[in-house]
Amino acid sequence: MHKKSLQTRYLEILEGNHADDHWSRFSQLFITSLVLANIIAVVMESVPAMASRFGTALQWFEWVSVAIFSIEYLARTWAHGARYKVTAGGAWRGRKAYITSFYGLVDLAAIAPFYLQVLLPGLDLRVLRIVRLVRVFKLSHYSSAIEDLIHAIEGEKRSFIAALYLLLIVLLLFGSLMYFAEHSAQPDKFGSIPQSLYWAAITLTTVGYGDVSPVTWVGQMIAVMTAFMGVCTVALLTGIVANAFANQLARRRAIFEAELRQALKDGELHEDEIARLEQMKKAFNLSDNQAQSILANVEMENKVPPTDAHNKTAP
Repeated sequence: MHKKSLQTRYLEILEGNHADDHWSRFSQLFITSLVLANIIAVVMESVPAMASRFGTALQWFEWVSVAIFSIEYLARTWAHGARYKVTAGGAWRGRKAYITSFYGLVDLAAIAPFYLQVLLPGLDLRVLRIVRLVRVFKLSHYSSAIEDLIHAIEGEKRSFIAALYLLLIVLLLFGSLMYFAEHSAQPDKFGSIPQSLYWAAITLTTVGYGDVSPVTWVGQMIAVMTAFMGVCTVALLTGIVANAFANQLARRRAIFEAELRQALKDGELHEDEIARLEQMKKAFNLSDNQAQSILANVEMENKVPPTDAHNKTAP
C-alpha cells in the first residue's frame, strides 16, 4: 500500500467517518473511553484520600494516557496530509489545517500540561491538573454538539446579539440602581457598581445564592423589578438558542431530503449515492430513525418500492 493510501486509511480510522468500519468504531470507542477515564482520574486526584491511596496508580495511568494521546496527535497530524491533493496545497496544507483547527488545539492542550510539568517543574501542579480537564473536548471529534451550538447561534446571530444587548443593558441599569440604593446601608456588599453587578447577574439569571440581598425598602423594590426583568430577558435568550437549534435541524433535514430525492430519481440508490447520503447523515448528526423517516416519506411521494431503497442503503 503506498503512502497516500495509508494516510487516507489512518484518517478514516481516526476520524470515525464510517459506521460500518470496525477499526474506526474501535478507535472511537477506545479514545472516548480513555478520555472519560482521564476525567475520572483528575476528579479522583482532587480527593486527598483517593490521591494518597491510588496516587501511584493514577500517575502511571497519566503517563500511559499521555503516551497514547501523543501518538494519536502525531498520527492525526500525519494522516491529515491526505486531505488535499498536491495541486491544492498537498500534505502541508492538510497538516497545518489540523494543527490550527479547534480539534488540533484541543488535542495539543490535552498533552501539553504533562510536557509543561516536565520542562517547567516550578509550575503550580494544581493548575496543570485543572488544565488536563480540557481532554473532555477531545470527544468533539465524535460529537458535533459544540459545533452545532456555534452554528445555531451564527444562524440567529442578529437575534442573539439583540437579546444579549438587552440583557447587558438591564444588568448595568439595575446593578447601578442597586448600588445607589444600598451602598450606604451595606458598603461591604454594595460598595461599588462592580459589586452590585455581581448581585444583578445572579438575580437576573434567577440563581439567587442569597449571599447578597438588599435591606432597604428601595433596594427590595429594585430587586423585585430585577427578578421580573430577569425572567423576561433570560427566557428570551434561551428561546432564541432553542429556536436556532430547531431551525438548524429543519434545514439539515431539508438538505438531506433534497439529496435523497435527487438520488431516487431513477428509482434506486447506487453505491456512490449511498456513501454520500451516509456521510451527510453523519455530518448533519441525524439518527437512523430520522433518516429512515425521511426515506420513507420520499419513497411514498415518489412511489418507489420500499424494498428497493431500503435494501440499498440504511441512511
